[in-house]
Amino acid sequence: MDRNCAPPWTRMPAAQAAAVLVLLLAASGAAALEAQPGEQKAIDACDKRLCTMLQKKDPSGEDLKCALTKTFTRSTLKEGDTTQVKWGFGDARCSVQINITRAAIVTAVTAKSYKFWVPLTTANCVVEQDGQLKTVTAKLEPKIEFKDGRAEKVWINLREVEGPAAIKATLTLGAQLNDSVGLFHRSMLKSINGYIYKLCPKYHPLTTAATSVPAKPSPPKHKAAK
Repeated sequence: MDRNCAPPWTRMPAAQAAAVLVLLLAASGAAALEAQPGEQKAIDACDKRLCTMLQKKDPSGEDLKCALTKTFTRSTLKEGDTTQVKWGFGDARCSVQINITRAAIVTAVTAKSYKFWVPLTTANCVVEQDGQLKTVTAKLEPKIEFKDGRAEKVWINLREVEGPAAIKATLTLGAQLNDSVGLFHRSMLKSINGYIYKLCPKYHPLTTAATSVPAKPSPPKHKAAK
């Protein structure tokens, strides 16, 4: 993937996968924020649960529920700059609650075609602007269309943003350009499909026992009649 045109949130491993896109817009700038203890551990644990669902393709079991926080550096966010949308703030920290049904996740990668809706999700962030931390809240309802188990279309569906005018304008513009003219569309699809079919098998491979086909029981031996 071209790191110079793809926003960092579209490259981020998605314990958010279906919600890969949820932290996406939530990522605003911030004043030298340090990653909080346990951030990555929680993301990794959620990634593992999601990857297991995607690879096992078993619709029975617990749903995907994760409480995640991610701290972004300004330099990371600047990697997503485009001609139309530039990041003019600092670091950021965002938190989301993910609650997606296992059945929906499994259907997305097993059905011939499927429209996957991420439930309305709120991202709560702190963003640095002019040396001060500002509160930003974004509500999103992303939609991903799958065909033969691969994402083919994606919409951010930003429903609402609350926060400073400049930050709100940047997030709103980015979402509108993606959903109307596909500004980040290609890179987002590449990240989603790469997550499902490359990153999951690489970093969270299923055990042999989990992937092997159960052996058929041996037929009972025929006993001669006495």
